[in-house]
Amino acid sequence: MELPQIRLFSQTAKIQLNIEQPKQSIEQPPAELDLQQPPAEITYERTPAQLTIDQTKAREDMDLKHISKRIEEFAQLGYQDWLEGMTRVAQEGTELMKIENGGNPIVDQAKRRSERPYRQLGITWIPSANSVSVHFEPAKIKLNVKTNKVINNTRPQKPIHEYRPGKVNISMKQYPSLSIDFVNLKYKGINYEQEI
Repeated sequence: MELPQIRLFSQTAKIQLNIEQPKQSIEQPPAELDLQQPPAEITYERTPAQLTIDQTKAREDMDLKHISKRIEEFAQLGYQDWLEGMTRVAQEGTELMKIENGGNPIVDQAKRRSERPYRQLGITWIPSANSVSVHFEPAKIKLNVKTNKVINNTRPQKPIHEYRPGKVNISMKQYPSLSIDFVNLKYKGINYEQEI
């Protein structure tokens, strides 16, 4: 039995892509470097240190006195002894003047003159403590620093940039198609038969 058939044949569309890749090149020339650093200007003022050692007192304690000091001490000692002598002579004269009041002033005076004062014994330090005077002034330094700025004449270089964009060409590799075929259909009049 022959059945009427409708046959459909289809062909899908195919697209073809032709791609041209982009190209890019970047080149960076080095910068022209020009740096100068002027040296700093330094000036300073220096006050030297001073060390003063005074050992006059220590030398006096060891009886190594300067001649002017000895003359001054001898003059002071002579003046003191003269005052004490005048006082003693005046006192003894007063005692002898009042001999009538009793007592024995001549014997008393002779006894006083013959007695010497006792010397005191003890430990003494020669030279005495803190007899050397030390004075120190440290050095002083005043610095004046003048800094100079960097002279920068550096010139940067622009990068060399080349770019070629890519391209995409689209074309039809295969067009779509549809074919319809009728099999076992019979004509009835001017139309095909409608019933099967």
